[in-house]
Amino acid sequence: MANRRTFRWPSLLTEGGRGIAFGGDYNPDQWSEDIWDEDIRLMKQAGVNTVALAIFSWDRIQPEEHRWEFGWLDRIIDKLGKAGIAVDLASATATAPLWLYETHSEVLPHDKFGHPINAGSRQSWSPTSPVFKEYALTLCRKLAERYGDNPTVTAWHMGNEYGWNNRYDYCDNALHAFRAWCERKYGTIGALNQAWGTTFWGQEMNGFDEVLIPRFMGADSMVNPGQKLDFERFGNDMLLDFYKAERDAIAEICPDKPFTTNFMVSTDQCCMDYADWAGEVDFVSNDHYFHEGESHIDELFCSDALMDALALGKPWYVMEHSTSAVQWKDLNTRKRKGETVRDSIAHVAMGADAINFFQWRASAFGAESFHSAMVPHAGEDTRLYRQVCELGAALKTLGDAGVQGTELVPSGAAILFSAESEWATRSETLPSKKLNHWHDVRDWYRAFLDAGTRADIVPLKYDWSGYRTVVLPTVLILSGEDVNRLERFVRGGGTVVVGYATGLIDENFHTWLGGYPGAGDGVLRGMLGIRGEEFNILGAEAAGEPCEIHLSNGMTTRLWQNDINVDDDGVDVLATYAGEEADEWDLDGTAAITRNAYGEGSAYFVGCDLDVADLAMFITTGLNPAERGDRNASQESGPHYDPITTLHTERAGAEVAFDFYLPRGKHEVKIDGVEGEPVYRFRCDEGTEPGSYAIHRNGVLVIKR
Repeated sequence: MANRRTFRWPSLLTEGGRGIAFGGDYNPDQWSEDIWDEDIRLMKQAGVNTVALAIFSWDRIQPEEHRWEFGWLDRIIDKLGKAGIAVDLASATATAPLWLYETHSEVLPHDKFGHPINAGSRQSWSPTSPVFKEYALTLCRKLAERYGDNPTVTAWHMGNEYGWNNRYDYCDNALHAFRAWCERKYGTIGALNQAWGTTFWGQEMNGFDEVLIPRFMGADSMVNPGQKLDFERFGNDMLLDFYKAERDAIAEICPDKPFTTNFMVSTDQCCMDYADWAGEVDFVSNDHYFHEGESHIDELFCSDALMDALALGKPWYVMEHSTSAVQWKDLNTRKRKGETVRDSIAHVAMGADAINFFQWRASAFGAESFHSAMVPHAGEDTRLYRQVCELGAALKTLGDAGVQGTELVPSGAAILFSAESEWATRSETLPSKKLNHWHDVRDWYRAFLDAGTRADIVPLKYDWSGYRTVVLPTVLILSGEDVNRLERFVRGGGTVVVGYATGLIDENFHTWLGGYPGAGDGVLRGMLGIRGEEFNILGAEAAGEPCEIHLSNGMTTRLWQNDINVDDDGVDVLATYAGEEADEWDLDGTAAITRNAYGEGSAYFVGCDLDVADLAMFITTGLNPAERGDRNASQESGPHYDPITTLHTERAGAEVAFDFYLPRGKHEVKIDGVEGEPVYRFRCDEGTEPGSYAIHRNGVLVIKR
């Protein structure tokens, strides 16, 4: 974080360059030029003020190795600029032209079985291929030379969703790069042998030329977990290095415009360690696609909470989301009434200053032709396009009111996220293959909402010392330094909540010894005042056996129970395992949830998995209002509403603040006693009393004060 790039936000072509950015991916090269003027007419009608251009256009820009065709790109950029629509210009390297693969098949990545990944989709290239990098950087320089001074181009969009199709590469280039990466990290082969624990299964190496990547080793094989974790880190680093090489190639020619690339953060995907990537962009961007079902809006809030942390509280960019259904899920549900507008304003409520979609016009062909767009197949006279126009007007209203540049006011509680722990939960060498750190983060986030408050989500490696409470859900990996930070935090008066599978291994995937959770050579255990001996794992796979155990406070655990001893007389046991099923596993009366006073603070241990309802009960009954991070514990002097059914966020600047209110469920919510100007109301009725409102399902109320 010390070397983080300076925050720079792309200007619009508006007076002063300000406003909330609104638009989407635009692919004019998929259409005949006689449609372009119609596109721009519809864009202006909808209030579009920015587009991402040329993301998949390398083959149109360079149709042959020694032939460049910029004319079409010149013409569309000129048309957009005259219409007042800014361009976020891509480096166009997301897809390479087929002639490159035919000439240099060595640029293809390989799968773990050793097979080359065939060309024809996105990112069918190896990030460690020097040949591919040479061609890609030549393209970047050509674009920078031609458009670096173009006033319509106000930002650079590097690549696209790095790692979507080449996150794991097992080719020989990757092997050699991995060996070099290991040598840089460990210095000596002895240090690497120690880190990977290679005395197990006879894996000791005599030199870095014997280092292997985790290719397929047979149906019954289990990869060395330390090796696999480092391969995850390597893949992240190689793609980040490729991004930086593209960025720097353009920056050498055009340094004065901001750079970004679109992350992929939703609670069903977060493949990179974006805590590292965020420091290498000038503004943070994300592609977010909604999760169907009852968790739709909560999942959006959860993903956005992490994005706000990655942006260090600065405004961030929604580079892609969908107007309605996508075409790549098992179930491609469309959005319900009001959700297209509501989801977009929800992103703004969580700190976004740009709302963009994939894509502008629905494709007539190709793999994503049934992906919803701003202009659907049925054209202008459609409900969906009218919603897009309604959204454009809403975003202009919010921009004119001064929302842009204000920042999301943080909570007092933080849920800590670790990409490395998420990678580690996918290992096949753990006590259960059902662990999922990121999903547990989501469950805790929803539980805070169900408890009537809101938590932030912060990367473990960032600074979270300013929070009152931090929660560690299934943070499997804790280094000694991580534990020292936690110990200082609690000793100084903070509250820590440690989840059931937290702190089991160190950064090399070595199990901490002496009892669970052993992180920090027992320091974490000492903070908690407990010591675990075994894990009890349940599941429906054991036919005829109990698949759940009840707790003395009415909660239920269904996957993982820690069999712990209470080592400190000062530990408060808040719940035990209880009942016949607990007795069968010799857990009846064993502590399940504990609290220990430590220094000036408190350390809680939630020793088993719990569902969202039970986690909310723990937050409500086990933590006091300050520990819950509830900055509005008393609503006597402010607006009155049900905080469980209503999400309230505040965005504030030096001279102005905005309150956003959104229902979380299927029923309308009522708010009374609101002070300030209602600058935006969507599916929201004003009551008879001053400051009284009824917000319908999928509605939004924004108050300026």
